[in-house]
Amino acid sequence: MEFTKSEFREWVESIAGSVVTALFIMVFLFQTYKVEGKSMEPNLYHGQRLIVDKITYRYRPPQQGEIVVIRPKEPSKKFVKRVIATEGQNIRIYNRKLQINGLTVNEPYILEEMDSDYEWKVIPEDCVFVMGDNRNRSMDSRDERNVGFVPLEDVIGRAVVVYWPPKAMRIIKNPELKGEFEYKNIDFGN
Repeated sequence: MEFTKSEFREWVESIAGSVVTALFIMVFLFQTYKVEGKSMEPNLYHGQRLIVDKITYRYRPPQQGEIVVIRPKEPSKKFVKRVIATEGQNIRIYNRKLQINGLTVNEPYILEEMDSDYEWKVIPEDCVFVMGDNRNRSMDSRDERNVGFVPLEDVIGRAVVVYWPPKAMRIIKNPELKGEFEYKNIDFGN
């Protein structure tokens, strides 16, 4: 099979156009991410691969319950975590339960109850508070030295699809505030 100069040029232009399109999508629209570690079990497992939406947060801030990819204070790393609280909300962990704005949060998606408390903190402007679903094995916003409050510019995107391995393929659904993320009355029992 012999190519003429124009056929060769056509092939090169097609390949170059595909590469530019793929780079545009990866830089501005979507990106893949591999889950590292056990911090999101039982909902995401080590080695699973995600598609991360990088567009949504250009138009609105992250919302409670969404699973996001963030840059912690060590910029070369990336973590996958769940948004627990947003700017202006206050949070604490008391008696192994998460409390936001004075109300205990029902979290059926976590692996186990937390084994430590966390004192009241107010989430600063343009920041979110994130935690892994495997609360006792997660480096997250409770670790002020390595993660702390996450500035919105360090939220890379929202996890939308698990695409690998094929048997685990699914759309990632976030708990709704009136459903799984519902509030219960608080017990201040100090």
